[in-house]
Amino acid sequence: MAGKVPKLTLNNGLQCPALGLGTWQATPGEVGSAVKHAIDIGYRHIDCAMLYGNEKEIGEAIREKLKEGVVKREDLFIVTKLWNTFHEREQVVPACKKSLENFGLDYIDLYLIHWPVAQKLLGELDVDFPFKNAVGLDYDYVDTWKGMEECVDLGLTKSIGLSNFNSKQVQRVLDAARIKPVMNQIEVNPNINQKILIKFCRDRGIEVTAYSPFGSPSRPWAKPGDPVIHLTDPKLVAIGKKYKKTAAQIVLRYVFELGTIPIPKSTNKQRLAANLDIFNFELSSSDKAIIDQFNCNGRAVPAMELKGIAHYPFKDDEF
Repeated sequence: MAGKVPKLTLNNGLQCPALGLGTWQATPGEVGSAVKHAIDIGYRHIDCAMLYGNEKEIGEAIREKLKEGVVKREDLFIVTKLWNTFHEREQVVPACKKSLENFGLDYIDLYLIHWPVAQKLLGELDVDFPFKNAVGLDYDYVDTWKGMEECVDLGLTKSIGLSNFNSKQVQRVLDAARIKPVMNQIEVNPNINQKILIKFCRDRGIEVTAYSPFGSPSRPWAKPGDPVIHLTDPKLVAIGKKYKKTAAQIVLRYVFELGTIPIPKSTNKQRLAANLDIFNFELSSSDKAIIDQFNCNGRAVPAMELKGIAHYPFKDDEF
């Protein structure tokens, strides 16, 4: 058993484990066994999305562990996301129901709007290149949020939140919301530490989940010259030796100490255990300052295909 994961209390009173398992790019036939092993060793927070194309396999793994009595449903925190092509208000509830059907579960713990940008699908959805085969749709995510609130009213999800929203967009949702978002899931890693946006969200009672804590090294759209987090970097290795931890554990601890919930993806048993084992030490302020120097606004997931569409979140003058 790896280290015990602490929990954070969300603004609706529910608790969310402070580290989760990411499942993007976890391949069919692999993701189910990874989820089962993760639950066996103590993971309780599983981050999913309809887009990833693996909700059914993940759901089968979860249900198997529930049946075995390894875990109770109320101890799990299952997250999934509304894809861009279902933003119109009348599509939100059916999309949430479809995810529940995929999982074979009665409810989701947290349902997120995957991006503030709406699209219309023209062909088949490509999981590896998700923005292909779609055109932009100028649709207000505040209206999408009303559909998200209906999902709570119907008991389909216990909590709702955002993903990839900038501060102005978060504030617009807050100003219009009947049910307050509990979470904003954003990219956070040493190359883009997002301290300003994290503070903005947390000052308003919104927790932050950190996706791509290692900079998404296997992303299919990576280009030569893009910023990379090297886990062989002498600075990270030296800090790791000091705490008897790997460079990867140092990165995860840093991301956690920024005030976020890291969701590293892995299907490797050793790394799954190592990623959990970050809650028995604290980084010194001088070590955090060293890692702060990696910050270069080096976004691994810029979603350039969405740039010309209404509500694209990553504008130069916004955070």
